[in-house]
Amino acid sequence: MAQEADNTVWNCPFDYAEALEFDPTLRRIMTEEPVARIRLPYGEGEAWLVTRYEDVRTVTTDRRFSRHAIIGRDFPRMTPEPIVQDEAINVMDPPASSRLRSLVAKAFAPKQVERMREGTQRVVDELLDRMAEDGAPGDLMDNLAQPLPLTTICEVLDIPEDERAQLRGYARTMMNVSLDNKDNAIRAKSEMREYFTELTARRRRDPGDDLISALATARVGDEVLDAKELTVMAMVLLITGQDTTTYEIGNLSYTLLTRPKDLAMLRQHPEALPQAIEEMLRFIPFRKGVGIPRVALEDVELSGVTIRAGDIVHVSYLTANRDGAKFERPDELDLSREPTGHMTFGWGAHHCLGAPLALTELQVALSTLLKRFPDLKLAKPAEEVRWNTTAIWRYPLALPVVW
Repeated sequence: MAQEADNTVWNCPFDYAEALEFDPTLRRIMTEEPVARIRLPYGEGEAWLVTRYEDVRTVTTDRRFSRHAIIGRDFPRMTPEPIVQDEAINVMDPPASSRLRSLVAKAFAPKQVERMREGTQRVVDELLDRMAEDGAPGDLMDNLAQPLPLTTICEVLDIPEDERAQLRGYARTMMNVSLDNKDNAIRAKSEMREYFTELTARRRRDPGDDLISALATARVGDEVLDAKELTVMAMVLLITGQDTTTYEIGNLSYTLLTRPKDLAMLRQHPEALPQAIEEMLRFIPFRKGVGIPRVALEDVELSGVTIRAGDIVHVSYLTANRDGAKFERPDELDLSREPTGHMTFGWGAHHCLGAPLALTELQVALSTLLKRFPDLKLAKPAEEVRWNTTAIWRYPLALPVVW
């Protein structure tokens, strides 16, 4: 029988754990109150937080929950200014989102991804050549994690080199969670949109071999992306295509460099790396708090709790990835674990469209790094590594290494 939740309201993003340890308050919630009320730093009112794997799957796939219904609402969120654009695919519901996904999927066809792999390999080789020439110690964040995804996505989108740093600055400003950043975030979002409005219009008139041109010319029957959809899609690809992959390269590298047995195993069995990456993506809690919520369109019961029509509902992919009902020994990192559907790239209609490119970059970066530097290790004790505290992502600010 469904119950109303008790009066406990948890403050999200809670107390941050150290380094990449799992957040202790988040663990309490998933254990004690798997459907909980939370209060976020920005936006009006409270929201639900859903933490169990099956409940998260329900919220992300059931038509009774809508992303589109958040448009126009000052919804509870992590950042002062909503990162999301009203026309973006990540606030659409099926069938509207299905139309865009099928168009974008054309641009991420296997041949395109293979071409991206070749380009990624070339960029990784150049970056690691430079790091080797500069000599030890080197910083993996500066030398690999930060430049690789930005360079790769900008080459894929064919963005001129002298414009890339400005775009990265916009993206970082939009992700900053500080209250005094609100005006800067609004301005960065507006200026980035203006940039991509002009760029996508040019590509529509004069298409090339890049991903934006592929999106501009993609057709499914008579369907094409309109001007606003193309602009926002290019923005989404730039933001998600460089920021999150940068942080995950840092997080995965840190994880391996602080686990000598796992690192030794992958050196001996490099063919195991793709499976190992999937397990690390499941295990590493790489974001703080939550992302884009949904609205309940009718009363829904989850884990014995009634969520009312109109309520805002957030999900935690981090806790879903650590749910013992789905994963055996969920708090163990087991690089031999068979992939079993982690949610790090999201789920359902909003599974990350850029996941094939992200996985390609992670595989190429880590495999090449381990091969080129067989005795790579941290240059300082793990407890001295400094971690980001101002954005929605968890990642090392610097990762000094020697070889």
